[in-house]
Amino acid sequence: MNIRASTLSLLLTLTACAGQGDTQPPLRGSAATPRVTAHDARLRAQDADLSAALAAAENGQWQAGRFPSLAQHPVQAWLEYAQLRQSIDTLDMGRAEAFLARHGQSAAGLRFHNEWLAALGRRGEWAAINRTWQPDIERPALRCLWLEARRQQGQTDSAWMQDARALWLTDKALPAACQSVIDHWQLQGGLDDALRWQRIDLAIAAHQPATLDEVATGLPASQARLARSYAAALASGKLDDSHHWPQDARSRRVVSRALVVMAKKSPDAAEAALPAYQGRFDLNEAERGRVLYEIALQTAASYLPQSARRLAAVPVASRDERLHQLMLREALARRAWAEALRIVEGLPQALADKPQNIYFRARLMEMTGKTGAHALYRQAARSPEFHGFLAADRLQAPYPLCPWTLEAQPALEKAITDNPGLQSAFALYRIGRREWANAQWNHTLKSLNDAERHIAIAQAQQHGWFDRAVFSLARENRDELRLYALRFPLAYQEVIEGEAKKHALDPAWIAAEIRAESLFDAQARSQANAIGLMQVLPATGEATAARAGIPWQGVQTLYTPDTNIAIGTAYLREMKNRWPHLPAAIAAYNAGPTPTARWQQQRPDFDADFWIETISYRETREYVPRVLAFSVIYDWRMRGDALRISERIAGKTTGKRVQFHCPQ
Repeated sequence: MNIRASTLSLLLTLTACAGQGDTQPPLRGSAATPRVTAHDARLRAQDADLSAALAAAENGQWQAGRFPSLAQHPVQAWLEYAQLRQSIDTLDMGRAEAFLARHGQSAAGLRFHNEWLAALGRRGEWAAINRTWQPDIERPALRCLWLEARRQQGQTDSAWMQDARALWLTDKALPAACQSVIDHWQLQGGLDDALRWQRIDLAIAAHQPATLDEVATGLPASQARLARSYAAALASGKLDDSHHWPQDARSRRVVSRALVVMAKKSPDAAEAALPAYQGRFDLNEAERGRVLYEIALQTAASYLPQSARRLAAVPVASRDERLHQLMLREALARRAWAEALRIVEGLPQALADKPQNIYFRARLMEMTGKTGAHALYRQAARSPEFHGFLAADRLQAPYPLCPWTLEAQPALEKAITDNPGLQSAFALYRIGRREWANAQWNHTLKSLNDAERHIAIAQAQQHGWFDRAVFSLARENRDELRLYALRFPLAYQEVIEGEAKKHALDPAWIAAEIRAESLFDAQARSQANAIGLMQVLPATGEATAARAGIPWQGVQTLYTPDTNIAIGTAYLREMKNRWPHLPAAIAAYNAGPTPTARWQQQRPDFDADFWIETISYRETREYVPRVLAFSVIYDWRMRGDALRISERIAGKTTGKRVQFHCPQ
């Protein structure tokens, strides 16, 4: 945990590539059990005090002076926040306002500010709400409180009326707390039926049927029935009541969107229904195109027999990137190579210029006997991603990689180490207060320039907070994507290599899976309850542990990094035993064995690149090439060169290795 200038400088300094074969790998990853220094020991003791202090504050048992190690700690604002929120509904107003005066612009203060406003609303402290209000607050529930506070104090002037109108005009449902404000606004003549229908139109455009139901309550009976009928159609996709609807632009929009819902459930039913509703409501080209788009999407996503016809029926103006790529995949799935080539050659320029499509254009030119593939492979092989690596293999060329060298700046590194906001964020992260740590991190980063931000990300990794590089480097900044040591951390390397050796697997693959699954977050837990570094489901983990002879002590076992890697790697070995073809093993790790077996049966003789591209699950179709590309990067990080991706796809762990160069 100790941040040393020398360690940080080494992490930041990557050898820039100036020519073929001269790219050097960064440092090896941290060992599983790094040497504990005196500084580390003090930090751990301080973290233990911080955990205990926060628990005491939240339980109403805070005692000043009980934790002297925290007296000068930058996390003091969070400690006080924890104390104040524990009794916020009875908190002395002077104490709350004093805290906001001292810390109002801090991360803890901003968080407390919103909670305090809500508490003041529950307490009916309208004058205090007006005193405490900040104009940049956007949460609808709090804005309603502010409007109610002004109303309670007789401040319903023209500005209040305009603010109420702005609150009303949203496609989302408003909190129940807003009702008194809306009622008063209506009594003052601010809300009429025209504004209700204006909001209904916003909700139709955003496909928010619940908002239509909410707004319908205040309409005259016949109009309310119509609005609720619209809402029911948007929610269910059923148009049984549409013969009662006026044949106007609003009804056309509802019909179009309801048919989209129908198409999601049954593209056949939507295709059969479209002509009748087209004739009755005179859908325009965009409205008709929206329905045809969804019919085609739902059909072609599973490569059903009507896919090609339905894709071709979508008007050109209604086609987007997703549909263009689906048209290409559908043609590939049918082995219609010439048709697939025509599709990729006809892509809009922005899509045609993507390395993936440049690569497939070259492949399809080869498949159909056309010339010119070599030049396209050279173009694609300039991109350090999956299809760029595939193109380089076609040419037997080195892989493209241009790491960005950051100069060591000891004075700046020390300033970042001493930054109070970052010290607070790191301390909160280390003790598991992740929501607060994220709030503190994001707040602090707003005050840092790019050079400071890069150093902060490197220091976060030294505290085991590896995902900051993904969430805090700018995706639109191509240079920052070249910070490979930050974007591809290498923690637990000894464990990874040990488990890889035990199971005869490539350690770079294991590291790539961890990077793709959890960003090296040992405490990660998904909505599906996948846990830990390799995102293992408890049932899968228990069964795999039993087969592999790994001790299992319940779900908590998966939060232990070494054990999670051992179980995840054992499961990778099982998938590899079943599917020596590595893309299928990776797909099975993501989607499960059953769909993977189906995809293998559907296209058993496909080349790997075409097989991956025609996986029907979007998540898995993107996951497999991502893991393969990450494997190349981690191979470089561990060894300085890499096994060619074509060898890797074939399931080999040894074979032709490739150097890296920086394309000019």
